[in-house]
Amino acid sequence: MAAMDLVIRNGRVLTPQGEQALEIAVSDGRIVELAPRISGSAKTEIDATGLHVFPGVIDAHVHFNEPGRTEWEGFATGSAALAAGGGTCFFEMPLNASPPTLDAASFHLKKQAAEAHSLTDFALWGGLTPGNPDRMEELADCGVVGFKAFMSSSGIEDFPRADDWTLYRGMEIAAKRCLPVAVHAESEEITSRLTAQIRARGGRGWNDYLQSRPAIAEAEAIQRAIFLAGETGCSLHIVHVSTARGVEIVRRARREWKVDVTCETCPHYLLLSEANLSEIGARAKCAPPLRSPEESRSLWWQLSQGNIDLVASDHSPAPQSMKGGDDAFAIWGGIAGVQTTLVSLLGEGKLPPDSAARLTSANVAKRFKIPNKGQITVGFDADFALVDLKRPHTLKREDLLDRHKLSPYVGRTFAATVRTTIARGRVIFQDGRAIPGEKARLIVPNRGGGRA
Repeated sequence: MAAMDLVIRNGRVLTPQGEQALEIAVSDGRIVELAPRISGSAKTEIDATGLHVFPGVIDAHVHFNEPGRTEWEGFATGSAALAAGGGTCFFEMPLNASPPTLDAASFHLKKQAAEAHSLTDFALWGGLTPGNPDRMEELADCGVVGFKAFMSSSGIEDFPRADDWTLYRGMEIAAKRCLPVAVHAESEEITSRLTAQIRARGGRGWNDYLQSRPAIAEAEAIQRAIFLAGETGCSLHIVHVSTARGVEIVRRARREWKVDVTCETCPHYLLLSEANLSEIGARAKCAPPLRSPEESRSLWWQLSQGNIDLVASDHSPAPQSMKGGDDAFAIWGGIAGVQTTLVSLLGEGKLPPDSAARLTSANVAKRFKIPNKGQITVGFDADFALVDLKRPHTLKREDLLDRHKLSPYVGRTFAATVRTTIARGRVIFQDGRAIPGEKARLIVPNRGGGRA
């Protein structure tokens, strides 16, 4: 056998068949052999003794905000932080960039920026807003992974919320193109009216903000989106579910109504609760907002039961200048957490390694029909995260690789540490340092099925 590019030896490998003591051989960016012992030479060998080899994290929900708002994050810093967390691919959301990804021209602007600056492979979401259903076909032709819509105000003027007619029409088009629609599910009627009432009586604190976005606003919107998806035959994905009730609605719709619907949650709904908002402040503001400790515990249970399909960061950073002030409603919302998604799921009392691997990689690739990623399988891309499950670390601000380093998890101790991240056979992160190299690649979904 010709010399291989890379061999990883002595690790505990998380394969689709479970955790196994295997060695991995890589050539031309692909896995070419998995065996208890691989003979032959390689250009590079990595000794993974004491480490678990996870498939590289695929983060289906990030806002890296390039082009147009690169000062908020950018592909270079955002993808470096992703790599530091074991990530090898991300799906960039259509809003916060300027222009948002609403047509072919804006798609190509973002694609060029990502190819020029990203450390990792990427896919791009297209937007669904009142002004662009007639541009969805061209976005599909470009290779978007799906379409994202807001059912409540997005906070960005150039990405207005999708009313019911827009959502219905967009779902019809998406269904014809075999692409999913992802929704931010909160009722605009409920949240906007409550916000107006609370602000009219002078409310501006964190508790006021929490009261303006109750759990019923999420549950009502999820139900409505599911009904429209069922009517149109559209594949539906509910992003950042914050309540167990929301998960249950999705589960029942899938089981009883046979709707093609999935959901994700985020580490901040698992690790933080509403009490942390007043303690941490603006770094922990998000929408839907943090919930009660009981809700966090319920979400962990839902994860353990397999009722939540994937975990994504919803990394949505902003400069420090937008994170200050004494009016909770005016402060920009969004949590910067792309670097800690995988380790947030690991540790005693959390999830076994194989479950964490499915939630952050295999399930993502399967749901969005991403070919040749998400599994440690011969023929698939050589995307790996080498993780020390016995090496806790306390996150320090200087450890963060994103632009503004405003993670709400600074000071938190995680039970595991990502030591090395490998993308298509090349080390892109090792022991605290991102390592630029090969050009990033746009990943296009396989809408006809096939290997994923």
